[in-house]
Amino acid sequence: MKALVVPKEQAEAVRLRLLEQGCLDTKRKLSKRGKHLEIPITGAVPSEFKSYPVVWPDDAKYYEPEPTLRDLMREHLDNDKLALLPGGWQMIGDIVVISLHSDLYPERKQVGDAMFKLYPNCKSVYLDEGISGKLRRPRRELVAVRDGVNDPAITVHNENGCRFRLDVTKVMFSKGNLQEKMRMSRLGKGEVVVDMFAGIGYFTIPIAVHSRPDKIIAIEINPESYHYLVENIRLNGVEGIVDPILGDCAEMTPVLSADRVIMGYVGNTCHYLKYGVKALRFQGILHYHDTVPVHLVPSRPTGQIRDEACKQGRRAEILDWHRIKKYSPGVWHVVVDARIT
Repeated sequence: MKALVVPKEQAEAVRLRLLEQGCLDTKRKLSKRGKHLEIPITGAVPSEFKSYPVVWPDDAKYYEPEPTLRDLMREHLDNDKLALLPGGWQMIGDIVVISLHSDLYPERKQVGDAMFKLYPNCKSVYLDEGISGKLRRPRRELVAVRDGVNDPAITVHNENGCRFRLDVTKVMFSKGNLQEKMRMSRLGKGEVVVDMFAGIGYFTIPIAVHSRPDKIIAIEINPESYHYLVENIRLNGVEGIVDPILGDCAEMTPVLSADRVIMGYVGNTCHYLKYGVKALRFQGILHYHDTVPVHLVPSRPTGQIRDEACKQGRRAEILDWHRIKKYSPGVWHVVVDARIT
């Protein structure tokens, strides 16, 4: 009977992420310990939460058993289809986003209604059908909405003391890199930071709220994401810190202006690496994200950074690297920290 010891302000985000991964012990209650909460878990501690202390409490309190999605769907599905139900899903604000096996599509509306029973405060349920295009727009189908809801796709998601307003049908919100966002929120105090792929403010907002840098230049090419980036800057009261820019990083990234550069996009990040290196002042820090086959971790991304610095007559010192999450079978999303001199 293990539990993670988590600061109160981070507890809800961690709890929801553990629930999505199927690691939350839903039979036991959370316990208060001063300024922390003990979150009960089952099985091994997920890698993204290894930084939290683990305890084995002897005073566990239990909930009364609650129905599961499988329990609620028994009247609609046979045993073969019940086995295809997902064990986890995303809760973004008050919206559930769920992926389903194609054999369950005919019952997707019943699944949506079942999610309302599991989450009484949920206002809508969307079926996740993947992402498409250079701007990585989500493809999502509304399968359930409560009566009287006018904007079923728009929500405000609270995470790590920050608020993110978004439309789940127009922009992505990744909850799988929560630990990385929390790590970044502790960096950048008094610095000039460039966030090259800012999105709706995934890294920009936590850094601005918690570290209070001198300035963040947040660049985003997707007009819809940029719209919510501007909204979230206002929502979190960091207008005096963040300078949002709508445009392509290849054209809008400043040169020799930053103490720290974040390259948080994955897919073809290497195509923009030269702009990230050019942006850094002497001794500046680069946070370079990429998706890497397991047999090339970390040699490929660290080599790419060293090679690009060399092309520019500079030197890269690799400070650290770590895996964030599995991106696909045999491929990891990794981040490399490097000092550019």
